[in-house]
Amino acid sequence: MKNEKKAYTCSDCGAFSVKWQGQCPDCNAWNSLNETVVAKKNSFSEKTLELKRLNEIDEELIIRYDSGFIEFDRVLGGGLVPGSVVLVGGDPGIGKSTLLQQIASNLPLDLAACYVTGEESVNQVAQRSSRIGTSQSTVLVMSSTSLEQIFHQVKKSESQVVIIDSIQTMMSSGINSSPGSVSQLKESVGELVQFAKQNEITILLIGHVTKDGAIAGPKIVEHMVDTVLYFENDLASRFTVIRTVKNRFGATNEMGVFAMTESGFKEVKNPSAIFLSNDFVSRSGSIVSVAWEGSRPLLFEMQALVSETHASHIKRLAQGIDQNRLPLLTAVLQKYTQISLSQFDIFINVVGGLKLDGISADLPAIIAIISSYKDLACKKKLVSFGEVGLAGEIRPVKYGTERLIEAAKQGFTTAVIPDANLPRKKIKDMELITVDKLTDAIDVIF
Repeated sequence: MKNEKKAYTCSDCGAFSVKWQGQCPDCNAWNSLNETVVAKKNSFSEKTLELKRLNEIDEELIIRYDSGFIEFDRVLGGGLVPGSVVLVGGDPGIGKSTLLQQIASNLPLDLAACYVTGEESVNQVAQRSSRIGTSQSTVLVMSSTSLEQIFHQVKKSESQVVIIDSIQTMMSSGINSSPGSVSQLKESVGELVQFAKQNEITILLIGHVTKDGAIAGPKIVEHMVDTVLYFENDLASRFTVIRTVKNRFGATNEMGVFAMTESGFKEVKNPSAIFLSNDFVSRSGSIVSVAWEGSRPLLFEMQALVSETHASHIKRLAQGIDQNRLPLLTAVLQKYTQISLSQFDIFINVVGGLKLDGISADLPAIIAIISSYKDLACKKKLVSFGEVGLAGEIRPVKYGTERLIEAAKQGFTTAVIPDANLPRKKIKDMELITVDKLTDAIDVIF
């Protein structure tokens, strides 16, 4: 066309340039500028845009679709929302395709679902379906990387749920760059989001991740979608955790726990039980605590190992909690007690490969360190939580009562907690010991 405007887009960083250059002026990458046709702005009439007062807009209840997994519905905030776009990221081989294929097969029969793969053939998808026991599913399957073809087939089949595997393989004809490039990802996700909103179709996108664990591509991709989920898995554990990073229709940091089996994923409805030993921990260096993950409490076992060393550099390593928190807690412990750990290596581990966010594990971590240092086991069926301040004080944490109720359900009979977390009503069959200083907690337990 005569009036077409052209620009040059960097395939690495997505920057625009009005003329071709050998080197991108933004990221300094060589030979990364590709020619792109700049679309004209569409003219619109005054009737196209309609303004409404906020108090005149009818509030409609959000309809949600059940995914067939209670744990997956939990991380979504209650189920799949029509017109929403969900981005699912995780390491290769962690089970993203398997889980979403199970979800597509578990949807109600009156809900048409379409599984689009850009990495596999239709026969390969059928083989996986046979392995996980969903071969009798009526899910529509197609292998394509063209967004235009996908939109046409989805409209033709009247599908209401679409799964894209994966977003890095999709291509839009409006961008002259290879799949997976920055500009192609931005344009593809933008078109998918617009298609979902205009047609009230739920779209689930599978995204590749980098070696650092972040979804590959520009960060704007995560901003454009409604929900972002991440798969977390320890190679030594058979359990997989799905965590919500962003959710416009529910709470963030929600967590769902699944177990990978030969026939696909099975949801774990009582996660606290899988992270605890059957004897409720009666070994030196171990203690049970209660974390708050999303909208529910979760019991876990924390272990510490204090080992004398003659090396010039001592080690402070933590798995499952913030690595920077361990030196701080060790300094507070040495400041306000008679224990000197300057010649000892300290290792902290949360059993089961669980990764915790928050500071409620401060007090249990210090208790576990002292238990390992003195080689003394804590009282059986003891649970503890609380933040430790720099002045040695024990600070309260949120949802203290709910944590105690969950611990009582799991059979724990004693709890060492901050003073401010003492519930108004007594917890049945549980002795509550409140402390406001670190030294008081140590005296009570040891």
